[in-house]
Amino acid sequence: SINPGNSGGPLINLKGEVVGINTAIFAGGQGIGFAIPINTAKELVAQLKEKGKVVRGWLGVNVQKVTPDLAKAFNLKEESGALVGDVISGSPAEKAGIKAGDIIVEFNGKAIKEMSELPRQVAAIPLGKTVDVKVLRNGEPVVVRAQIQELQDKSLEAGPGPAKEGLGLSVKEFTPELARRYSLNYEPGVIVLQVKEGGPADEAGIQPGDLIKEINRKPVKDLKSYENLMAGQKKGASLLLRIKRGDSNLFVSIRITE
Repeated sequence: SINPGNSGGPLINLKGEVVGINTAIFAGGQGIGFAIPINTAKELVAQLKEKGKVVRGWLGVNVQKVTPDLAKAFNLKEESGALVGDVISGSPAEKAGIKAGDIIVEFNGKAIKEMSELPRQVAAIPLGKTVDVKVLRNGEPVVVRAQIQELQDKSLEAGPGPAKEGLGLSVKEFTPELARRYSLNYEPGVIVLQVKEGGPADEAGIQPGDLIKEINRKPVKDLKSYENLMAGQKKGASLLLRIKRGDSNLFVSIRITE
């Protein structure tokens, strides 16, 4: 199993072979963790050496699996492809003319049988390359050309502020863009990105992915309001946080000890 602190370490099989890189644990499941396949990690080494970061292609669509019910609703002969649920404004997909309701069945000459195949294929395309995208629109095949851009992973940028030191966590403003990216319902607040092991937030039971909605019964609408509410809070002060975790709202009491 993967435990806190193992992230970034090797995942080893019974033969002593490194088969993955540990990335995260699932807090709600005993012994359940996530890892990057080692072959994927090896492919990225060259990019890390050359650019110091991973560069991925971006099309700008949110897609979902074509279920039996959806296939019937769209009059499809088979349950394959990636159904476009949303097209991000200003994205390569929008510029190419891809629309919500299109079913992507072929990308850069390769068939898309499962929804999960599309993100991997898009990510592997060199930036600036123009590719053919075949979609089904109202049952008819349509081919468009999209110029792939770089995926800007802004979700990893933690918001600055004294709360990171005082509570042992880092946060980012929860935006409609983030909500769309992770298929979540949007509501104002700040989302917890990281929790310092053994810190006040960790001891209070706060988890990455929690949405902070209130501090001391005052609403947290964005990162600025969060920082304003945290400003001036001193060591030893107790805060009452209202957070949303999944579909549940709960209150958490936390004492600033750092």
